[in-house]
Amino acid sequence: MAHESKVPLLKKQYYENCPGCKVDQLKEAKTGWPVRELISIWILVLSTTLPISSLFPYLYFMVRDFNIATREEDIGYYAGYVGSSFMLARAVTSVIWGVVADRYGRKPVILLGTSAMVVLNILFGLSVNFWMAVTMRALLGCLNGLIGTIKAYASEIFREDQQALGLSTVSTAWGIGLIIGPALGGFLAQPAEKYPNVFSQDSLFGRFPYLLPCVAISIITLGVTIASLWIPETLHVHKEERTSVDDSYDALETAASGDDGKRPAVAQSLLRNWPLMSAIIVYCVFSLHDMAYSEIFSLWAVSPRKLGGLGYSTADVGETLSVSGLGLLVVQLSLYPYMERLLGPVMVSRLAGALSIPLLASYPFLARFKGFTLHLLLNCASILKNLLAVSIATGLSILQNKAVEQHQRGAANGIAMTAMSLFKAFGPAGGGALFSWGESRQDAAFLPGNQMVFFILNVVEAIGVLLTFKPFLAQRR
Repeated sequence: MAHESKVPLLKKQYYENCPGCKVDQLKEAKTGWPVRELISIWILVLSTTLPISSLFPYLYFMVRDFNIATREEDIGYYAGYVGSSFMLARAVTSVIWGVVADRYGRKPVILLGTSAMVVLNILFGLSVNFWMAVTMRALLGCLNGLIGTIKAYASEIFREDQQALGLSTVSTAWGIGLIIGPALGGFLAQPAEKYPNVFSQDSLFGRFPYLLPCVAISIITLGVTIASLWIPETLHVHKEERTSVDDSYDALETAASGDDGKRPAVAQSLLRNWPLMSAIIVYCVFSLHDMAYSEIFSLWAVSPRKLGGLGYSTADVGETLSVSGLGLLVVQLSLYPYMERLLGPVMVSRLAGALSIPLLASYPFLARFKGFTLHLLLNCASILKNLLAVSIATGLSILQNKAVEQHQRGAANGIAMTAMSLFKAFGPAGGGALFSWGESRQDAAFLPGNQMVFFILNVVEAIGVLLTFKPFLAQRR
């Protein structure tokens, strides 16, 4: 009798026509590194991130060319609105896309999102005024339900012991995209001025000086969209009548997760899930900091030295960010999985946040250097800063996806993306306004100029670090 009660209950039944079951069977049979899956996640996240970040190096000049700012110091304000429109629009639709992914599958949402990016990114490059640019970015955000869906997909396509590697790939590709995107924008914007032998002022790219980076990214995204036609679906769809054995297996899972055996309403159960919500809140604070940093870094690098900036060109910014991306790629994929196993995701995020504070405090003093010394110090600081930011995001993503079962994972990541997007929407606008304010107080007695800007960024980072401690941040047991 004891034998009959043990064996069947612990054996999971697979369904013949269920795509999720097929993926689970493949995971059980597969050994070694999941190279194909890692590459799929990598290119998906990278193509998703490029349009988000590519405008930062040239946004200052784009807004200037729209002639909407009456003073040079006001350009940062309007640049912030363009950057925020994407995140604000994405916040409105992320939960909807998460629910759609839970009901109809991860793959349809991924294909729709990448297809929309191909078209809308080109239209943004064709913007002729400030309001067209804001509208195109907002539409791009509305139809972009990708990152939350991809996180759910990454937590399902890898075995349990490889989930840290999979979610590290998401965060690393996201971090690389936030670097390669601006690098492409910096190298390819204003091509008629940079490469007059190739592009004339009367050509299409001469009349629309910010179109070329948008076209290049859309071509990359189109290739990723076509390649994504062959990725497997991971959502479980069980149309057949379940056996008593499978019901028993599900009962064990629901009991372990704290459910009453019936799936509760998604919104109600997720909002009451404190391990999930606490991880999302901490993630949002760090995301606000990272988005404001991305906006401020590019504005600071290209602003004139008389205002405390570095006087860089868009190409100089692109070169710095390219070096940062290469360093981040090498270190994150080799180091993070080991650190996560050794210290756990919470401690890694906490230490990374704490180390970011003294690093960021050193940034205003880099403007005192010139030439090779400045390039070397800035590249080292940028690599380290981005590595720490990606480590924080990876650890918190692991906590979020472990806090829920699969049938709620898309919606959970949708809630995370909505909250994160709201915070990130304030990032560019707040960062642009903060940067403009900092430039206007060059002679202040307390933290003059950009010193105040980076000090406030550090305050936000410190709040995030404090929230990683108990009793606020909880983990599902």
